[in-house]
Amino acid sequence: MTPEPMTPKPAPELKTFGIRELLRLIVIGSVLAYFQLVAIGRWVRAPRRGWPLHASEAVVDAFFVLGPTFVKVGQLMGSSPGLFPKVLADTCLRCLDEVPPFPGSQARAVIEADLGRGIDDLFSSFDDVPLSSASVAQVHLCVRRDNGREVVMKVQRRGIYHRMKIDLRIAYLIARGLEKFIPFFATANASAIIVDLHAATFAELDSAVEAKRQDSFRAAIGAFDDNAHVTAPEVFLDYCGGRVICMERMHGSPLDRYEPGEQSELIVRRAAKVWMEALVLHGLFHGDVHAGNVWVLDDGRVAFLDFGVMGEVDEQWRALLLDLFHATVIDGDFTRLAGTVKRLGIVAPQMGSDAEVGAILQSVFAPMLSATLAHFSLADFIRALVNMGKQYKTSSPEELILVAKQLGYFERYAIELAPNWALGTDPFVFKNVFPAEIAALAEARGVELPE
Repeated sequence: MTPEPMTPKPAPELKTFGIRELLRLIVIGSVLAYFQLVAIGRWVRAPRRGWPLHASEAVVDAFFVLGPTFVKVGQLMGSSPGLFPKVLADTCLRCLDEVPPFPGSQARAVIEADLGRGIDDLFSSFDDVPLSSASVAQVHLCVRRDNGREVVMKVQRRGIYHRMKIDLRIAYLIARGLEKFIPFFATANASAIIVDLHAATFAELDSAVEAKRQDSFRAAIGAFDDNAHVTAPEVFLDYCGGRVICMERMHGSPLDRYEPGEQSELIVRRAAKVWMEALVLHGLFHGDVHAGNVWVLDDGRVAFLDFGVMGEVDEQWRALLLDLFHATVIDGDFTRLAGTVKRLGIVAPQMGSDAEVGAILQSVFAPMLSATLAHFSLADFIRALVNMGKQYKTSSPEELILVAKQLGYFERYAIELAPNWALGTDPFVFKNVFPAEIAALAEARGVELPE
């Protein structure tokens, strides 16, 4: 048996349509129509719940039948309540929690095909019941035969690459049609959303890329001695393939199941610090830090999991983020940021000198800076910069939107676990980003930073 090569694969063409796509489109239409008919029957029997709720539940039921692509669309809708009707967005949250697993026999077949060896040769034990299941892959507990180490195998759903390739081509065609006839979809730029989803999906389906990025993120954590309380699973590349990743077993629970206590604020601060360092010092950041991907381990450490979605920010945009954070955390001076936003074209050079543009930026951000600690949002700062760029027809990278989304996750964790803490004003988060300035700031404030 020849193992599957572990090399990065290019994403397939999106803007094409053939007989396979046409046949699949007929199936999709039939499934959606069937579940809407079921919804009508439920509505007749229980009209008080309202038609929008019945219709939304039917859409999500159809998504689960249609498979991973549509579950992923449901996840996107559930995590973007401002873009979709609230009842639909709320119902789509099921797509985050209720993804059914695929049979363990299929996982075994994928592993054997990718690694070129039988399961019994690879493992002394293999649990067919997955530890967790998601739209793209699921995780199985096993013990390596060669060294007796307990590991987990992340295994992609069989045939998912070709199914998602066809489904996303159909989704793009539908989005283009909706944009032509329904203003809401044109305003929301529905086809661009599908283009972004296509790129993100096939990056996530590339296990070679994911394994290497997980390794890189783990190395970034170890770049500083004060990050011993944060980790990511070690990857064992000799047991990885095109659709499978072998990694260290983590023992703990997701952040949203962690009971608030004496250490809860410190846990959130440590996680935010490591994530911020990866972003601004290394340029590669975890792009999906929802609570299921950030765990508190049994030994008290924080662990980042699932590196299928990663963001990458180039040097010039990292410079912008550094200048923004320097202004919000260190000195409140937006002059340096003004020079950067002018160079990047976020504002027109003719708006004035750096000092004049800095004053304008300060006036824009003043309401955010004057907010109480509980309402201070660094994510809002980045969104404001992106929106400012749109006013001047400047295209900022999609990664900035992804950055803002991840900061929003951390700010939501703070509400539950650290209500007196704000990411954007905590010197500890930026300790290794601005070492000299943070040390001076901590001394001036009489603050002792955690180890």
